[in-house]
Amino acid sequence: MRTINVVSKSVAVAARKRLLTMHFESGVGHIGGNLSALDALLVVWHEFITGQGRFILSKGHAAGALYVALWSAGRLTDLDLKTFHQDNTLLAGHPPTTGIADIPFATGSLGHGLSLAAGTALAMKLRGQSDRVFCMTSDGEWQEGSTWEALIFACHHKLTNLTVLVDHNGLQGFGTTASVASMSPLHEKLLGFDVKVTSVNGHDLSSIRDALSASPLKLHIIVLETIKGHGVRFMENRLEWHYLPLSPEQFHAAIEDIGRI
Repeated sequence: MRTINVVSKSVAVAARKRLLTMHFESGVGHIGGNLSALDALLVVWHEFITGQGRFILSKGHAAGALYVALWSAGRLTDLDLKTFHQDNTLLAGHPPTTGIADIPFATGSLGHGLSLAAGTALAMKLRGQSDRVFCMTSDGEWQEGSTWEALIFACHHKLTNLTVLVDHNGLQGFGTTASVASMSPLHEKLLGFDVKVTSVNGHDLSSIRDALSASPLKLHIIVLETIKGHGVRFMENRLEWHYLPLSPEQFHAAIEDIGRI
């Protein structure tokens, strides 16, 4: 673990403001799920990606949070972020296929990311590499069979170099995860496999850091209990912010609200 770039509260607040600005300037939505995922992405990219380590964002519609985390960690520039969702950009609405060294796969067809991460982790294991692979999934994509198949594969191959983060905000595109296809409580379903499951507050930087610092002897799944739209009161736990862009009035209100955290 690198400790020279430990994420502070001020870093997290600056990242949230930059995320809101980027989405407002581009006129696109998917803000709620970006804000629920951002804290964990910041900790991963500032403190845990080393050497040939890899991160795979299975919930590809949170690409904005990934780009901002890369920016915060010095891997993308402010000029890069200004191209978000523009013509001919590398920073598309979902992670791109090529062009950004820190993004190994295009993702966003939910349910595929864990398979990609498991295959990457197995390749590293076979090569004798000590680096880690991190994969963030949404909670909704645990309703998909492909995700469970990937989990079976990862357990079978004892991929202790793989850490799975679940952005458990309880909302998906057409309602709550409980109303669409309930898997609640998800952590109990996961415990049916040969894995270590840790549930933490997904907006508490210290709790996220402690969970990621663990060295389990099994595949580690960290369930991040998060709030969709975290930090902006009129967005929090509201389904519409899975989709809506910000009006100028909403943008200024959101920036002011973020500052209170």
